[in-house]
Amino acid sequence: MKAVVAHELNRFSVEEVTIDPPKAGEVKVKMMATGVCHSDLSLINGTIPNPFPTVLGHEGAGIVEEIGEGVTHVAVGDHVVMSFVLNCGECFHCERAEPHLCIGGKPELGMQLDGTTRVKMDGNPIAVMSFLGNMAEYAVVPEACVVSVDKTVDFKAAALVGCGVMTGVGAAIKTADIRPGSTVAVVGCGGVGLSVIQGARIAGAGRIIAVDLSAEKMQMAMQMGATEIVEPGSNFVKELKGRTNGIGVDYCFEVIGIPKVIEQCIKATRRGGTTVLVGVGPMTERFSINALTLPLSGKTIKGSMYGDANFKVDFPMLLGLYQGGKLDLDHMITRTYGIDEAPQAFADLESGVNARGVIVY
Repeated sequence: MKAVVAHELNRFSVEEVTIDPPKAGEVKVKMMATGVCHSDLSLINGTIPNPFPTVLGHEGAGIVEEIGEGVTHVAVGDHVVMSFVLNCGECFHCERAEPHLCIGGKPELGMQLDGTTRVKMDGNPIAVMSFLGNMAEYAVVPEACVVSVDKTVDFKAAALVGCGVMTGVGAAIKTADIRPGSTVAVVGCGGVGLSVIQGARIAGAGRIIAVDLSAEKMQMAMQMGATEIVEPGSNFVKELKGRTNGIGVDYCFEVIGIPKVIEQCIKATRRGGTTVLVGVGPMTERFSINALTLPLSGKTIKGSMYGDANFKVDFPMLLGLYQGGKLDLDHMITRTYGIDEAPQAFADLESGVNARGVIVY
């Protein structure tokens, strides 16, 4: 089968690989659509640590083709969306209703739960991204990473829910728990940022202010529910303060992962408000704030891991919003690609021309 393989830092290609049958507790999925996410690029460039070589892909949907011994939650023929975070149901976090922080199994990085992999290239075992490696024609994944969804849902839309949409919408409606009528700023309007905007709209925010350096992204932000934009290149802290009578916004979402921008978002947040950090930056970078800022301002800084997802509940919920016309996934997909076009898909991702590109099989 074909798969997109990262061989080493900043080098990837489409390769022929083989895949073994699922073992106990595993599911083989015929992939139908995979989103091209910035986190895939972050693995390629080393921002997200992972062994090489590895099969990319962590945002996808497909059809269950085979199940291993003991699998009970899905059946052959089910349409499924995959989560790159386990939901084991038994670990410290799962028992405390925090499945987005699941540590079940603590497997070796890039491997399945038993510490091995199902994928081989030139006869040698290779890793997969986040249990999934679903930028391939087939994927074998843990049962704890899949949930069945309505068979009438378009696979391309379903795939987006697996990462970007869940992360963004979840950051708004779950991590931040936006109050109706609030003023919200979203800094960084790629696929995840546009999803934050949609989540803020769904939550009933009164004002949603989009910030990005791309005029095209600003246009997409308005289509997704932003009520106003900050002109690209402007001092957005000054703009946000000015538009709120010097107070600042109730919620400011940083969806880039750049320390300087994080610091600016904290400044743009009102006293008693909440800054939500969604963007992923390199482990080597730090941001700083004045030691008096939090005690005297009462501000909250929250990290949002996967939009606080309980994916077995939240994926079907989000797709229900999509089917009901309340969550726009179709316009999030600005281009589709075949798997052989993966290099172009990543080039387009880096240049920022897509809200979301999707590989279809």
